[in-house]
Order: sequence, then structure tokens, then C-alpha cells
Amino acid sequence: MKEFVIGKNDAGQRLDRWLAKTLPLLPAPLAQKYIRLKRVKVNGKGSQRDVRLQEGDRLQLYINDEFFDALREDNAFLSVFQPRLDIVYEDENLLLLNKRPGLLCHADEQEKVNTLITHIQAYLYQKKEWNPRDEHSFAPALCNRIDRNTGGIVLAAKNAETLRILNQKIRDREIGKFYLAVLHGRMSPPAGKLEGFLLKDEDKARVTVYRKPVPGGKSAATLYKTLKTADGLSLVECELLTGRTHQIRAQFAAAGHPLLGDGKYGRERDNKRYGRAFQALYSYKLVFSFSTDAGMLEYLKGRAFTVEHVDFVEAYFPGE
Repeated sequence: MKEFVIGKNDAGQRLDRWLAKTLPLLPAPLAQKYIRLKRVKVNGKGSQRDVRLQEGDRLQLYINDEFFDALREDNAFLSVFQPRLDIVYEDENLLLLNKRPGLLCHADEQEKVNTLITHIQAYLYQKKEWNPRDEHSFAPALCNRIDRNTGGIVLAAKNAETLRILNQKIRDREIGKFYLAVLHGRMSPPAGKLEGFLLKDEDKARVTVYRKPVPGGKSAATLYKTLKTADGLSLVECELLTGRTHQIRAQFAAAGHPLLGDGKYGRERDNKRYGRAFQALYSYKLVFSFSTDAGMLEYLKGRAFTVEHVDFVEAYFPGE
């Protein structure tokens, strides 16, 4: 139990609003529940959430200690009351999540709470599968990440050995990652391989594609296959042979066929014609194509997981 005395500056506030300011980690629905259960007392008695606090009031809070901490990236999961996850697959070692476009994988300078990893941690914490206060506790971690405005499958490890194995398999290209993309125009040939060297400009968060090696550049290779064309657009399946920043977006733009909706590498006037505000790109399939021993994850060998619905496919290529 922790006790607070209301000072002059806090007098006149509603109880629930004082709680939100004082305990930023405590989700509002949980705060309301604690008030109903009389785990929040005003002058020793239960109260209502809309009561106005007076100077000198004594508040007794029977609330778990972790909610009294300051909001940080490592504890932001506590403020997520109802984790929102689209789970493609889950077992005792890992999660495959279908990340929606617009959601960050990790926190940035603007967004600390509403991220994929925060929702994963909240989900596992509330299931009592993970508690960061346990000694030597492993923090659930992402094995891959995709751009904020790209949707699709993201791998998350529940334990250190799973993270180690999956990271190694990704480096060894024993996990196949397949994307669907909508391009402006038609690729020629309709199927093939894009290769080049990508150099990232950190200030502009943009990469440039070069045909020959350049200092600081990283090799990039993408297999592609055109599935359908209609109304000046092409639906293409891509397989990443390397995993570079903006690889698919930059390579197709360099080939003269930027992704529909891509404001960074595409043409605004073309995107406006189709009413697409962000890139039509989705990591829709993942294949565990292990060719070497996978240890405790050997049971995943040969398994493939696919997202059932991709919005832009249904919008621009109905019936596909």
C-alpha cells in the first residue's frame, strides 16, 4: 500500500484523473476496476471515480508496486490493458503475428506504448507466461521487423534459445519470407531477380540502389513473379534473398515500377489516381525451410504460414 496526501495544486481534481496523472502505467479501465473494488481509498473509505479531491485528503492505493514506476520503454507494456494481436501461430517457444500497417514494431521518439513488441509483452505478461521481475527473466523479442506502413508476419521469440536459433536461421536464409506487392506498370520480364547494392542515407531514411558495389553499400537480391495485371497495375510476389532496409520498395522503384502508394520512392500523382496513401506491400507468407539442424525448433521444419486476407489484393485484384 502507498499513501498520498493531496496538496494545493491537485485539489479539485477528479479521483480518476488524478490517478491517470500520478500512475501513467496504470490503464484507465484497470484504475476504474480498482476504484470499484475499493483498492483506492480516500481518507480510509471507498470512493467514486468522479469525486473531487480536497487539499489534505489522504489516498491509500492498494495497487501492485510496478504501476508506481515512471513510464519507460521496458515497462510500457503495463499500460496496455487489452493487447491487440492478430496471432497467426503460437506455441511455447514463439509467436507469429500479423502486424497491421501503421503499427510500429518498436518504440521511437514519438510512440512509446502502442507498438507491436509492447502488445506482445502485455499479452504474455497477462497470460502469466512472462514476468520481467523474475530473476534473469528473458524479455520477449522480435526476430524480424517490417516498416511501419508495411503489414505482415513478424516472428517473436518467447525464450533466449528460440531467439538464438531463429536469428541464425534468418542469417543463413533458412526462413523464407514472401511478400505481395502492387506495382505501377508491368515488369519485363514478368518474373526474375532484382540485384544491386543499397546505400542508406540515415538523415533522409532513404536508400539508393546501385548496380555496382559502393562504399557502405550492402548487396540486395529479390526474386519476383508477376501474378496478375489490371488497370495499369501488377500484383507481384517477392521472395527476399537478403533483408535490407526498404529493399523491395527501392529495388522496384529503381527498375521503373514503384510500389502503389509509396510516397518515398513512388510518384504522388500516380498514387492519388488509385487513392492509396501508403505502400501496397505485405509480408504474407513465411516458410521454415530448415536445411540444417534447428535444435529445439526442428518441429517447425517444412511448415509454412500464410496471412489469409491482404486488403490491397482484394481492392485492386478482386477474385485473386
